[in-house]
Amino acid sequence: MSHAKSAEPNGKSSGKSKDFMAEALHEAELAKQRGEVPIGAVLVHKGEIIARAGNRTIELHDPSAHAEILVIREACQKLGSQRLPDCDLYVTLEPCPMCAAAISFARIRRLYFGAGDVKGGAVENGPCLYHQPICHHAPEVYSGFRESECAAILQDFFKEKRD
Repeated sequence: MSHAKSAEPNGKSSGKSKDFMAEALHEAELAKQRGEVPIGAVLVHKGEIIARAGNRTIELHDPSAHAEILVIREACQKLGSQRLPDCDLYVTLEPCPMCAAAISFARIRRLYFGAGDVKGGAVENGPCLYHQPICHHAPEVYSGFRESECAAILQDFFKEKRD
């Protein structure tokens, strides 16, 4: 049972959410150009993007350098805090267990994601981390933002790898 709220049926939302997911998609495209798995994220504070990143696990030789982790690190530095309770995270793919935990530990207010991840997700799929008793903070979760675009960039990337 998921507590996530879906975007409008067309996978789009009104106002800033759509714009912020477009920025996350741009970061995913940049990651793809670097040969990384194309996942992008932006972190928003008071209506402004304060951190943006795409995956950099290969480039940094760091398995934890997922887009979500990178934006959380950058935002914490900028705001001088390990907690981000007034921040919203926009990411192109449902966060994995590591990223979902980091989102919880950072006390991020809202999580918006594009495509679900049946194999590796931890929010609506897999362990559904925010429903577990060990979870101290669960953000508001909204899924399906630009879902088809977010899924397509990943599908195209892996298709190109197989060809």
